This record gives sequence, C-alpha cells and structure tokens, in this order.
Amino acid sequence: MNSNNDLFTLIQQGFRITVGATASLVETIQDPAKRSATLSQLQTELQQRTTEWAQKGETTEQEARRMIDELLKQQASSTPEGRTTTSVQNYPTATTKTSTEVELKELTAQVVSLRTELEQLRQSQD
Repeated sequence: MNSNNDLFTLIQQGFRITVGATASLVETIQDPAKRSATLSQLQTELQQRTTEWAQKGETTEQEARRMIDELLKQQASSTPEGRTTTSVQNYPTATTKTSTEVELKELTAQVVSLRTELEQLRQSQD
C-alpha cells in the first residue's frame, strides 16, 4: 500500500511541476522584460555549460589518450628484447584485441559526438 502512496505522490509532484513550468512560461511570454531576462539567463547558462562540456571533453580526451598510451606501453614491455614483435606469442588474443578496438572506437565516437555537440552550441550562440 505504501508503494501506491509513493506512486500517487510522484504523479502529483509531476503534475505540479508541469503546471508550474507552464505558468512560468506563460508569464515569461507575456512580460517582455521577464522574457528578455530569461533569455539572457539561458544564454549565460548555455555559455557556462558549453565551457564545462569543453573542459570535460578535453579531460576525457586526455584520459583516453593516457589509457591508450599505457596499453601500448604494456604491450611493448611484454615483448622480450631478444625477439621480434612478429612472434605469434607476443600478439594479444583475438578477444583482447577486439575488445580494445571496440573500446577505442566507442571512445572515438564519444569524442566526435561531444565535438559535434560543442560546435552546434557554438553556432547557435552566434
């Protein structure tokens, strides 16, 4: 019975949020000064978010590069000095290689997505 009460409370809160947001939107549309202030505030928040996302993207890119560099160092250090790297024993297993390639592709896709989103945000500000 408690879960029904929680569900009702959640629905009621969602309804109140919707009504409040709608009322704020109507007030903003009707009052030119408030509309201007709201748009200015949104633009400032967008600029802050864009900066934050750019920093996060840079950090993520650096972490990804660091991970790849460490992975390459580990693979290079596992190769005995007296042998060539063409030895079958020194190749990672197909599963490891595939897993690494998939992770690398996913990270690359995330970086591309973040860069695209950042460019779109920058263009929308201009």
